[in-house]
Amino acid sequence: MLKAVIIDDEPKAIQSLTWELNNFKNDINVIAVFNDPEKGISFLSENNIDCLFLDVEMPTMDGFQLLEKLENKNFAVVITTAYNEYAIKAIKNEAIDYLLKPIDSDELEQTLQRIIKHNTNNKSAIEEFEKTLISFNEKLNQRKITINTDGKLIFINPDDILFVASDGNYSTIHTSNDKKIVVTKKLKEIDALLPSDVFFRTHNSYIISLKKIKEFLKTDGYVILENNYKIPVSRQRKSNFLNKI
Repeated sequence: MLKAVIIDDEPKAIQSLTWELNNFKNDINVIAVFNDPEKGISFLSENNIDCLFLDVEMPTMDGFQLLEKLENKNFAVVITTAYNEYAIKAIKNEAIDYLLKPIDSDELEQTLQRIIKHNTNNKSAIEEFEKTLISFNEKLNQRKITINTDGKLIFINPDDILFVASDGNYSTIHTSNDKKIVVTKKLKEIDALLPSDVFFRTHNSYIISLKKIKEFLKTDGYVILENNYKIPVSRQRKSNFLNKI
């Protein structure tokens, strides 16, 4: 289902368009509406959407000025206006469609089909690009691992990793230069990506690099890594751990 946002300074226009879109509720869901362009920009910078229905004539800034302020515009844009002189400018701003107010239901349905087609093609292109990028990385540097998380690809050299800590559905990768990389992956998913001859899961919440061990405190059941990180070794894993080192 498409996730849509409406930005228009006229409450009645927002209400009318929302009502029209509700007729296609199996295809689209309006997740937010704004009559303040600045609040709309803030929302779009922090949330992923599929399409934006954007008015042109607004008092603080027009719709095209709003588009210029967006750093990432990875969604379809539909210009909505009562004035037909903005059509060419809409095309130049890569709007997928241009709807004149009052919006006709049949025209809106055609617009939704364009948005669905656009997003399907765009998603396929992104997936193909990701595959190419991962393949290129593997050929360029066999040692790096690729983590696909939160809408981005992260390439990490295992030699740079000290340990990985679990936080429920998230994991934090700690590197040798004290950098922390938080990813939306469970620890077992990260464990599957790391070379098993170098990394060991010492605890339900930790994976360590065997290369980075400075000391093992057998009585206390802890390892001391580089940068003086102290990581627990569970009783159940202690025997396998000793065999590894």
